[in-house]
Amino acid sequence: MALAAGALPALAFPAPSLWWLAYAALVPWLLLVRTAPTGRRALLDGWLGGTGFLLAVHHWLMPSLHVFIVVLATLLGLLWAPWGWLTHRLLHGRPGPGRVAAALALVPSAWLMVELVRSWEYLGGPWGLLGASQWQVPAALRFASVGGVWLIGFLLVLVNVALTALIAVPRARTVAVAAITACGAAAGAVWAWAPVAGESGTARIAVVQPGVIHGPLPRFERSAELTRRLAGDHPDLVVWGESSVGQDLDQRPALSRELAALSRAVDADLLVNVDARRSDRPGIYKSSVLIGPEGPTGDRYDKMRLVPFGEYIPARPLLGWATSVGKAAGEDRRRGTEQVVMRLPDGLRIGPLVCFESAFPDMSRSLVRDGAQVLVVQSATSTFQRSWAPEQHASLAALRAAETWRPMVHATLTGVSAAYGPRGEPVGDRMGTDASAATVYTVPLGQGTSPYVRTGPWIVYGAMAALVLYGGYEGLRVVLRRSSERTPSRP
Repeated sequence: MALAAGALPALAFPAPSLWWLAYAALVPWLLLVRTAPTGRRALLDGWLGGTGFLLAVHHWLMPSLHVFIVVLATLLGLLWAPWGWLTHRLLHGRPGPGRVAAALALVPSAWLMVELVRSWEYLGGPWGLLGASQWQVPAALRFASVGGVWLIGFLLVLVNVALTALIAVPRARTVAVAAITACGAAAGAVWAWAPVAGESGTARIAVVQPGVIHGPLPRFERSAELTRRLAGDHPDLVVWGESSVGQDLDQRPALSRELAALSRAVDADLLVNVDARRSDRPGIYKSSVLIGPEGPTGDRYDKMRLVPFGEYIPARPLLGWATSVGKAAGEDRRRGTEQVVMRLPDGLRIGPLVCFESAFPDMSRSLVRDGAQVLVVQSATSTFQRSWAPEQHASLAALRAAETWRPMVHATLTGVSAAYGPRGEPVGDRMGTDASAATVYTVPLGQGTSPYVRTGPWIVYGAMAALVLYGGYEGLRVVLRRSSERTPSRP
């Protein structure tokens, strides 16, 4: 039951996109944990529910990792064990209004700590954050501009806790109703008074999606053909997907000249992605490389956050056996060391990200603080073509755009490719996984600095402080109780 209850929130994410389910999807899991006979059993229910959630959200990895995804989900599911214990501690039995009020603040705070820890790149990154399920809800995107995806997730868990109290804690229904009302009032206040992104012109960004084509050379030729068709469309930039070029340009001057000729043909720079062994340093890198009419401009970004098992194997001497049971990386790719903002000839500044780096809110925020006017993601989800992965990945761009007040263009080899404006609103038609085409997106440029870019994930810091205060309170209670037990009573 815990596994199934934990898996339920996955339906709120693409491809099902039952976003409204997220406001109640945790209730069965919370009820199960609340009624656990002991704190130890609540730990187990938290662990199993977390395992079920991760398996459901990442089930599309099964063809690549096979049984190893079960191992990973089971290990990472342990992060929800303390969350289960705390939920049981605050909601078990017949809690009064005070304990329920504490649960309304502390249970969402503990959930954010779980999401924060598992967002560490070496643990898989922030894929499937609960707040990301609201990517197409305008009111939620406004919250994202204020406190990022973290604020959305906190409020979702709070509403779930309040509904649990309404169902199972009659003594505290007034507190639960007040909490839901407060959330509604906060949504209204943010919608009415929170600042919104201004607009300062537009940029024409072309996305080249060759589609499902086997082999790097045929894929390159199809990308080149689609790019030539853009002549006369006057794009400011043409973006190819991840791993669109399979050879180092320094070693292949003829390839550089061919790309330069494409740039001249469309009268715009090309942003390609080179997945190859470099000639100037050891190892394989995935790099966003800007190509102008004369060839590479010198602007290059080496991917910094690699996909565990897909692009490298953590602790390879210990976990290298994963290559024998799935499609894990045979050789670790190398990491870049810093983010890069590239300037186009017309002065437009773009911030490139590669693949699942779009899942990290801090990376897009950092690029915008460094002056990026447009965020560009180069991705390839061809391995997971008939799964939820392409839809899930494309949806992340809406959140990053809303958080930063900067448009984001998500360019893939095989779909889904999409563009979003500075408020997270969709721009133009998405290119699905059945498309082989080039599309020009006219994206509005955002103006100003969003509250989230200015202040960062303040709700996360608040959650940390709340949990520290609660820990201190509980510790003080234990000390006082033990002190009173040691004090002899008067005759």
